[in-house]
Amino acid sequence: MRIVACLNGDRRPGAHPALPVSPDQVAADARWVVAAGATEVHVHPRDGRGDQALEPQVLTPLLEKLRAAVPGVPISVTTGLSAEPDPWRRYDLVQRWGALPDSATVHLDEPGAMEVARLLIDRQVDLEAALRSVQAARILTVSGLAEEFTHVVIEPREPTVAQALETVTAIEAVLDRAGVTLPRLLHGTERTAWPLLDTAIAADRDIRIGLEDTLLGPDGTETEDNAALVSAAVARISAHA
Repeated sequence: MRIVACLNGDRRPGAHPALPVSPDQVAADARWVVAAGATEVHVHPRDGRGDQALEPQVLTPLLEKLRAAVPGVPISVTTGLSAEPDPWRRYDLVQRWGALPDSATVHLDEPGAMEVARLLIDRQVDLEAALRSVQAARILTVSGLAEEFTHVVIEPREPTVAQALETVTAIEAVLDRAGVTLPRLLHGTERTAWPLLDTAIAADRDIRIGLEDTLLGPDGTETEDNAALVSAAVARISAHA
């Protein structure tokens, strides 16, 4: 089972005392989450102001620090429009990346997503199809590129557990009907983060947890840091075994 630690996401600096923003903070956090049991690390690069950024001069030093901190651990980065709202500028930035991550998530329901996906395929970066809706799942199945992706990330945005699980079921039905057999990771956000993590464990899906998804531990109190979230997730996997 993949255990992906999502370290910061699109949260603003200061959203949590332990939210890693600078390259040094992210690298240190990566060491801690891997020690806690994470098998992969997912990050949203940040510029000197703490804003999300996809510029090569932001990504390259971050990757260098991460690979020095956790050698051999796969590093995933976002390509979401939350990091660069202009689809055409995003494409240009990704095209100019010098250092490359091991994988990148592509939100298929965003404008310009398939163009970025094709670019990353050409650049031999592993692709994760981020599916927030049934429409996104349909885009994947009709794209002709499903076999080029390495994983599917199912990430419903609905605020309640019941609504989120309904979306998960609908997305998986679309994938199953189309014969898409890629490994699937399932995660929720905020109130749905821990219930969907438990659902993923029970279904033998890959999991993701971190301050990007929730600031709270499974008991509903504010977590200490990303490593504490990963430790709690590993404990839930062990309890289910």
